[in-house]
Amino acid sequence: MKAAVMNEFGDADVLTYEDLETPKPRAGHVLVKVLAAGVNRLDHYLREGSVTRDIPLPHVLGADAAGEVAELGEGVSGLETGQRVIVVPGFPLDEADYDIRPALTAPSFALPGLHIRGTYAQYIEAPARFVVADDTGLPPEQVATLPVVLATSVHALKQVGGVKAGDKVLVQAGASGSGSMQIQVAKALGAEVATTVRDAAKADFAKSLGADLVINTRKEDPVARVKDWTGGQGADVVIDNLGGEVLAQSIDAAKAQGVIVAYGFAAGPEVRFDIRSLFFTKKQLRGTMASDPEDLEWGLEQVRAGHIRPLLDRSLPLREAAEAHRLIAAGRVKGNLVLLPWAA
Repeated sequence: MKAAVMNEFGDADVLTYEDLETPKPRAGHVLVKVLAAGVNRLDHYLREGSVTRDIPLPHVLGADAAGEVAELGEGVSGLETGQRVIVVPGFPLDEADYDIRPALTAPSFALPGLHIRGTYAQYIEAPARFVVADDTGLPPEQVATLPVVLATSVHALKQVGGVKAGDKVLVQAGASGSGSMQIQVAKALGAEVATTVRDAAKADFAKSLGADLVINTRKEDPVARVKDWTGGQGADVVIDNLGGEVLAQSIDAAKAQGVIVAYGFAAGPEVRFDIRSLFFTKKQLRGTMASDPEDLEWGLEQVRAGHIRPLLDRSLPLREAAEAHRLIAAGRVKGNLVLLPWAA
């Protein structure tokens, strides 16, 4: 099979288009023909080595896969060859851990593209328990934008942030792949949403997703705008996709006893803030990564109901994985980007 392979850590050019042996499905597993593979900012961080270098090389990145069942391992039932499916983005490898929640705490938890071979390939093997039927009716390239960003956004907002109807939520970087999905998830939960962007085109994009307040950070003070929007109190929940110097701003934008969810570090992994901004006001800073299968299920229900839509910026052939990473790193993607393993 063809795959985009990372033989070393470095810039986008370390991704090469190569032949690898096609895996055979073990008992209880299925082989999925990957029709489309999503590209996430995490993939960029993993490639450059800024998350961890404890990854055996050569390695295949990617956690998102929309495809069809190519082969069933021994003992698999409930799925059939040719059926359209979605691979759950992260799961325990040991059957004894399958029911542990949060799934991330399972000793054998693995994220495709990080702990095990990922989806930048024509085929991927996965436990049948963590392959779900794709009944969205959407093209594979649109479905492939969903699993990671949808499930993790649901987990961040619904589980970690505790967002409920009537809450006021601030999403930092609302035109990004994560931010654009978080706006939609927050709206599906019944919240009002403010978001930050850096130019007029991204502002229009965020408004099209249902954002109630869009703040251009090159022209406006986001903390002041959020305080004004909330009658001086601040947001109930802030989703911080940026880290770096922005995290202090996110803390200041939250109300007393509000929750700040650290979701990413596009602005840098090192942060500085005045600890008094947390403990004098009983604000809570919570981190999140990965998701549970139930988060994906809830998100897909919202997709089927028309409350959430996939946001495909563009798709590229798998052989152009390096270009996809350059686009992600440069912030030139509105929504999500997808690789097509079978495209010429």
